[in-house]
Amino acid sequence: MSGNNMKDNQAKASRTSLSASLCSRSVLLVISSSPPRSLVGHLAAEMKKVVDFLRNKSAIKVRTGALGGKRVDYFKGRSAVKALRSPAYTKLSGVPPLSDDASAQALLHSLIPFTFFLRIQRGPSISSGVKAVQITPQQLFTPDEYYVWLVDPNPIRQLVLAVGMVAVVLAGVMFPLWPVKMRIGVWYLSIGVLGLIAAFFGLAIVRLILWLFTKVLLSPGIWLFPNLFADVGFVDSFIPLWAWDIAPPKKVRSSKKDKSIASDGKEKKSKKSKKDAGAPPEAVGEETGPKIVELEGSDEE
Repeated sequence: MSGNNMKDNQAKASRTSLSASLCSRSVLLVISSSPPRSLVGHLAAEMKKVVDFLRNKSAIKVRTGALGGKRVDYFKGRSAVKALRSPAYTKLSGVPPLSDDASAQALLHSLIPFTFFLRIQRGPSISSGVKAVQITPQQLFTPDEYYVWLVDPNPIRQLVLAVGMVAVVLAGVMFPLWPVKMRIGVWYLSIGVLGLIAAFFGLAIVRLILWLFTKVLLSPGIWLFPNLFADVGFVDSFIPLWAWDIAPPKKVRSSKKDKSIASDGKEKKSKKSKKDAGAPPEAVGEETGPKIVELEGSDEE
């Protein structure tokens, strides 16, 4: 019995050692088949340089869209291919070399898993120049499709703005700890700003009352500072002092059909003038068409 137990223990030990050796070999095989970390880091650095060039340094045409209620920038695939084939890209160092458009498309397709940009589908227009966009489930790169940027154009600017916002909040929280002179100065400054806002609203009310009186007594009415709410500069908002409430004349735009008819008429006139200039003097002004010729006969008595 003891001999059989010893044999069973030896068999189990041999099986355990065999499985351990197989596991170690498989681990070594997986480690040897995976790329080294230095190569992965080098590829990631190249991808970041390509994305930085496309986002900040290339002349790629960017459109504005709305994705999930947030404004985003998107571009067409053909513009990205042209940017990678431009001379500016060839001057960069540490980026993958490209020989033709197919290699540029392959490079852009390899960037999609990093989610620097994703393929989208455009929807209806929300406002002027802004369309609703939606990310498509199937992600691939083709020159005729549109892609939305998911990285900020200038991360340094975003970092500075975030730090500045935090600094402003901390300064406001620690206002009781400010020196007395600084607190008094901020109080006077806030009173001045509130006074300017009150003066602006007062001016808007006065000009409205003046327009109502002049609309009844002196039609069509007079506006005080007519450009006060116009999309102009600060100084131009107070020029002129007053003006009559007259709508500006509408611009009449001629249609393409009228332009084509006018151009056809000019061409016909020029052809006719050339034909008249090349004809002999007696032929100019000669009437065409059937003519009635009277034949003179002898009178019979």
